[in-house]
Amino acid sequence: MTLIYILGATLLVSLISLLGIVFLLTKKKLDKLLLIFVSFAAGGLIGGAFLHLLPEAISIGTSALIYVIIGIIIFFILEKFLYWHHCHKKNCKEHGFTYLNLIGDGMHNFIDGIIIAASFITSIPIGIATTFAIIFHEIPQEIGDFAILVYGGFSKMKALFFNFISAITAMLGAVLTYFFSTAIEGMVPILISFAAGGFIYIAMADLIPEMKKERKLSTSSIQFASLLIGIGIMFLLKSLFE
Repeated sequence: MTLIYILGATLLVSLISLLGIVFLLTKKKLDKLLLIFVSFAAGGLIGGAFLHLLPEAISIGTSALIYVIIGIIIFFILEKFLYWHHCHKKNCKEHGFTYLNLIGDGMHNFIDGIIIAASFITSIPIGIATTFAIIFHEIPQEIGDFAILVYGGFSKMKALFFNFISAITAMLGAVLTYFFSTAIEGMVPILISFAAGGFIYIAMADLIPEMKKERKLSTSSIQFASLLIGIGIMFLLKSLFE
């Protein structure tokens, strides 16, 4: 029964990734909102890394910061030297940060699966409470992830599909934790730190530079407000569900 609860909870959390379907607007309307959503996503990534992932990693050991640096370096290498190149031209099909975001988000969801499984193994009520806490964390992040993928060149349906594929890594993390809990537990600090490094890199190296291209004061003000809202929501969620 515990395994059924774990699988059901992680599937429910994974389905949150399909929230982007709410934003299947006409291309003209979506284009107007995309930079705002991307600004919100940047704030969510910064808030998620500094308010959620890093404190959790550092509480386990200061060596976690080394893995944050390694995460930033590896994400830079992936973007710089592999096929997924960063392109600033409008006629480019896809930006490199779309794939980087999928990797970082996949790792984050994998960690969520580990946390859910460990909670249900402890007790069913704790598992249920943890699942709802993660769902509330995931809602703003998944909306931001969808915006990043569409802004980066994915079609809306492709963005939904790959966002969901990234999300179901939670189920992989949960199943591995259920059967190999001792071995997986030791990897959690490294995974958390690495994911934090990835989030910081994507936000600071890719998303914020995209925001800086906007020169119109009114639009720039809205972008800045969206960035702060993204960070603020992560702070609020930390306060409510820590």
